[in-house]
Order: sequence, then C-alpha cells, then structure tokens
Amino acid sequence: MNALEAARMIDISAVRTHHSLEDILEVVRAARQYRFINVHALPAWTRTLAEILRDDGDIRVGAPVGFPSGGHKTAVKMLEAEALIEDGVQEMDIVMNVGKFKNREYGYVLGELKDIVNLAGGRVMTKVIVELNCLSDAELDDACRIVEESGADFLKTGTGWVPGGANVERIARIKRITDGRIKVKAAGGIRTRADFDALRKLGVERFGINTRSALEIVESFEVEN
Repeated sequence: MNALEAARMIDISAVRTHHSLEDILEVVRAARQYRFINVHALPAWTRTLAEILRDDGDIRVGAPVGFPSGGHKTAVKMLEAEALIEDGVQEMDIVMNVGKFKNREYGYVLGELKDIVNLAGGRVMTKVIVELNCLSDAELDDACRIVEESGADFLKTGTGWVPGGANVERIARIKRITDGRIKVKAAGGIRTRADFDALRKLGVERFGINTRSALEIVESFEVEN
C-alpha cells in the first residue's frame, strides 16, 4: 500500500463544536494535498463544503445525522437528512439511537434507520454509527444485525466523541458477525500506523481518523512516483 491508497480509505473531518470555516478549509487543504476520500463537516456547513469541493470530484462531501448522541426524534433526523441531501451531501453518517437500542426498542431503532436509508435512496452513501464503546458484546451482536437489516452501506463503529481506543479486538468481532454482508468504517481512537494496519488486516474498508493522526499515518507510507 502507498500513501495515496491509504488516503483513499480515510475520512477526515471538522465536526467539533468550535470548528469554524477556517478549520474546515484547513481540512480541505489536507484532503486536496493527500487526496483523502472524504471531508466531513457539521450540517450547517454542508452547502458551503459542497461548493468548496465542487471541482474536486474524488473528494466526497460528508456530514452526520443525529450527531453526536443519536437521541433526536426520528422526524428531526429525517428533516436533517433531507436538508443535507438538498445541500449536496454525498455521504451521511447516521448516529443510531443508542438509548432506545439499549432499552431494547429494536423496532423503533430499525424503523428509524430504514426511513433515513430509504430517504437517501441510493443517491447518498449511508453509514450507521453504533457507538460500540457504549455497548456490551451481546448488544454489539444485536446492533450489527439491525444495521445490516437497515440497508445502510456501512456500519461505523463510533462518533469519536465517546472515550476509547482503536478497539481492534471488538472491531474484529464486528467483522466476524457481519461476515462481509456490510462494509465497516472504523472510527474513534485510531491514532497510529499500527492501529491502521491492524484494522486494515481485519478487512476494514474505511476509517474515520482525526486529521493530525491521518496525516501522520499517510505520511508513513511511501509516495508512489
């Protein structure tokens, strides 16, 4: 693997509370230099980000739905997703309602995810965030099943807002449970080349990594001339 191939597996973002347009532009500059596959910003910036990246066809516009808690009402998540699509989003990372899930309201959680995925209608890539650091192993098994049934393109492991490391062993469990039926995006606590390599060997297809760590990881690979 070379630096470009690594970058094409990594989403970078400016989705913290304090991030301004300058922060987004800094992430865009990094994405353009290294050709990271996706830049995420908070929903209020989606239209702006889409305009900035209008001529960068290989860098996708990302935004979250129900971020960061997932606890929004379904109608609010649907309205947010619809607005994001209108504003030019290309990939939506949807936070599962973890509280409802832990309350075993599986029908509610699955129905909400299906509604959002169906709204995307194949026009927009969808990733569902299960926040694995909030789940037991048994709960993680059920969460994988629900995300598979939702029709989403990816299961994403976390928002990065809940403390925890790279979770290599638990992501290995996700890969065993899903057995290739859905792609996996590993996110949260991935800081080193060793983390990246270990997760890639498990078959993880996409990564969400903070920009500084993403740059260090990509720069550790050889640049192909």
